[in-house]
Amino acid sequence: MKKYLTISGVAIASALMLTACGGGTPSSGPEAQKAQSAGGDISKLISINEKDPKDLEQGGTLTLALGNIGPDFNGFSNVGNSSDNTALHRPIDGAGTWGCWNFDYDGTATPNKDFCEDVKSEIKNGKQTVTIKVNEKAAFNDGTPIDVKTFENTWKMLQGKNKDIDIVSSGAYEFVDSVKAGANDKEVIVTTTQPVYPLDALFTGLIHPKVNTPEIFNTGFSGNMHPEWMAGPFKVDAYDAAAKTVTMVPNDKWWGAKPVLSKVVFRQMEPSATIAAFKNGEIDATGGRTLTRYKQLEGTKDTDIRRGQRLFAGGLNLNAKRASLTDVAVRKAVFAAVDREAIRKVRFNGLNWEEESSGSMMLMPFSKNYQDNYPVKESGPEAASKILTEAGYAPNSTGIMEKDGKPVAFKITNFGDDPTSLATTQTLQKQLQAAGMDVGIDQKGDAEFGKIIGSREFDMTISGYTVGSDATDAVKQYYDSKTNENGLGDAELDAEIAKLSSIEDNAERNKAAMEVEKKHMAKYYSMGVVMNGPEIQFVRKGLANYGPSLFKSLSNVPDWTTIGWEKK
Repeated sequence: MKKYLTISGVAIASALMLTACGGGTPSSGPEAQKAQSAGGDISKLISINEKDPKDLEQGGTLTLALGNIGPDFNGFSNVGNSSDNTALHRPIDGAGTWGCWNFDYDGTATPNKDFCEDVKSEIKNGKQTVTIKVNEKAAFNDGTPIDVKTFENTWKMLQGKNKDIDIVSSGAYEFVDSVKAGANDKEVIVTTTQPVYPLDALFTGLIHPKVNTPEIFNTGFSGNMHPEWMAGPFKVDAYDAAAKTVTMVPNDKWWGAKPVLSKVVFRQMEPSATIAAFKNGEIDATGGRTLTRYKQLEGTKDTDIRRGQRLFAGGLNLNAKRASLTDVAVRKAVFAAVDREAIRKVRFNGLNWEEESSGSMMLMPFSKNYQDNYPVKESGPEAASKILTEAGYAPNSTGIMEKDGKPVAFKITNFGDDPTSLATTQTLQKQLQAAGMDVGIDQKGDAEFGKIIGSREFDMTISGYTVGSDATDAVKQYYDSKTNENGLGDAELDAEIAKLSSIEDNAERNKAAMEVEKKHMAKYYSMGVVMNGPEIQFVRKGLANYGPSLFKSLSNVPDWTTIGWEKK
């Protein structure tokens, strides 16, 4: 399941993310860095100050900022599906966020032995049987064992049959035929109606058996974290809804590796507030992915700057259900009007980051299975105007293109108060206006991101999703007509998507997924990639095992049990 991200310089990116010592870098600017193309050296995109946990100071506090905390804490629902919510849950809910799987920097999945000690797959007569050996010690904080009932409930809540359950995507769960106990309740036997690949498409995240109705799933986490339904190395010590602060301490019920830190604090803050907070020592890390933030943060005493790749794809996020954007010709004209390179120059100005235009929402350009699927080859105001003219639009008395008395008019919702992010939005606005569209800006706070995006209260945003190492889940989430948030697609593409999970060969399956994306983009124009971008983290000197981590982390923390402070 891919998580929503803004392009702001402070939001902690989920799965797909982004060094210097002392007081920052010289005034000439950050060290030059390029995105990696297919086959590139991804080690250049990782920077975490890796240390053995046993060599670190035992104890200590880590304080981090998030753009929003709540109000909905169910990461499996559309309203709770955000990178900030995932980052908040990582330390306290490995069951809900990692589940059966761990991921290496390159995206390779292996069983997460804290929960699933072994996962085996067998194909017989075209049917698949997956046998999962669950850790005997695995249990939720309320004492409920993590066993076959957990896996059965996860399947039933996410399979998509009950349309009242507001899931993001049914993914591979719709192909699960049964979940039953084997020799005992800690042996889970999963059978499928067709083979499912990759295996980590199933049970990357587990749902407590008590979350078993649409009401609990959809609204039961509104303002309520339900820590009793979690399981992880830390536990919630305090949640202050008024102060928007969550404090965590080591979980005495955790059976896995014990964490180094004695306390973790997350605070909700607007981007501008995080700059002063970091410089004053109130928080221990913050993003510097825009020039404005970078220049304000550089020179901060006792600071490391850690740089890498942000695992993000997006920029053009259109709400095709809004009246102003229901016409595919308008959406196509938006794609054509955009000068992506010019937007990236504004966004990455001064950061010494170079990347070519990306053309996939599902894979990063350094993936060996990547292909450029961006659907428009000719761009600019004239190309966009031509598309609208051919669709029956013409300039009105004010120069705005309109059809049947309805002008092409909509707003771009911008989140947060970062000047570079606003300048990026204004650049896009001007490009669209040059093509004869009446485009305004709807300014919102960072804390409103989850609610507005989850409830689809926008025309267009410069936002996108995290990017995984395999396209199989993403192609269904984004392009299946029954699943994607715009409801765009058709039976032919849906049939192609349904076949993907049964293709065992990784290269063949991803190639097929890429072809689906190519066809969908060229027909429906709902999401387009303007940028991937760097991950740049300003980090308090001495913090170990934190920073840009590619697929090993959704929040710059590869492992919450190993993060800690170097001995002084």
